[in-house]
Amino acid sequence: MLEHSVSYQEPGLSADGMSATYTPTIKELPESLRPRERLEYAGAHSLSTAELLAIILRTGNPGENVIRMAERLLIDFHGLPGLSQASFEELSTAHGLGPAKITQIKAALELGRRLLLTSPQERMQIRSPADVANVLMLEMGLLEREQLRTVLLDTKNRVQRIVTVYSGSLNTAVIRIGEVFQEAIRANSAAVIVVHNHPSGDPTPSPEDVRVTQKIVQAGELLNVDVLDHLVIGRNRYVSMKERGLGFG
Repeated sequence: MLEHSVSYQEPGLSADGMSATYTPTIKELPESLRPRERLEYAGAHSLSTAELLAIILRTGNPGENVIRMAERLLIDFHGLPGLSQASFEELSTAHGLGPAKITQIKAALELGRRLLLTSPQERMQIRSPADVANVLMLEMGLLEREQLRTVLLDTKNRVQRIVTVYSGSLNTAVIRIGEVFQEAIRANSAAVIVVHNHPSGDPTPSPEDVRVTQKIVQAGELLNVDVLDHLVIGRNRYVSMKERGLGFG
């Protein structure tokens, strides 16, 4: 159970003979446990993800306060990445989510995405493979199909954009290497980091992964775009092919 979820067991039986569990509304909680009040006196950084989402949702459902509702959504959709990827129609199947709440969620997540793309001084700087893995592993580790993405970087290794290049089985027969660099050239990127996932959960690079990497590195040399690394993402694990010397001369 996530932080600050509160329920009280009332004495007595419900209509079906089971013990009744009462979940207090937000107004019934002490002020020290109410998300909006906590944000005001303690700062946004002190709130859990569920509490921040609860502020966006504003209200819960009968018998389910808004913090409980936020926790349920984060579990059902596998965290913020899942909420971000879910379509309007998929979100509408969740209990208690109507058009207003869905648009609030989508708008808040889009603001967060745009913040990452603001002035260069605010952009994340990549210093190690772990920096890239920390950004993408939670989301990509749960994908059911392989995806290849490129992290576009400026001359100071600050993130410009993250682009999904391809979805499907990764092999040299279907990957068009030029597509890997298409957005990098448009953005005048100095370097790229290639990332793809293994839906099996095992990030061990395959021989085909090595062949694809070799072709990408060679193309980057011709296009004057440095290929800094190729990460393979698994379930809570990743492999840096550059660190292992796979596909990099």
